Amino acid sequence: MSDVTAPMGGKVIDVKVNVGDAVNEGDEVVILEAMKMELPVVAPEGGTVKEIKCKKGDAVEADAVLIAME
Repeated sequence: MSDVTAPMGGKVIDVKVNVGDAVNEGDEVVILEAMKMELPVVAPEGGTVKEIKCKKGDAVEADAVLIAME
C-alpha cells in the first residue's frame, strides 16, 4: 500500500480518480496549482484507490497525503 502525496504546497484544482479506480504507476491522479502553474501529481506505483483525502478547491501543504492506495 502506498500514498500519493503533494510534492509542494498548493491548491487542488482537479481530482482525476474515484475510490475503487485501478491506476498504473505514472498515472495522473490529482492536479495542483502552485506558483501559478499546474502541477500533475502521479501515482508512485500501480494499485487501487482506497481513499481520496482531498477535494477540488482544497489548499494542501507539502507532503500532505492526497490519495491512499492499496
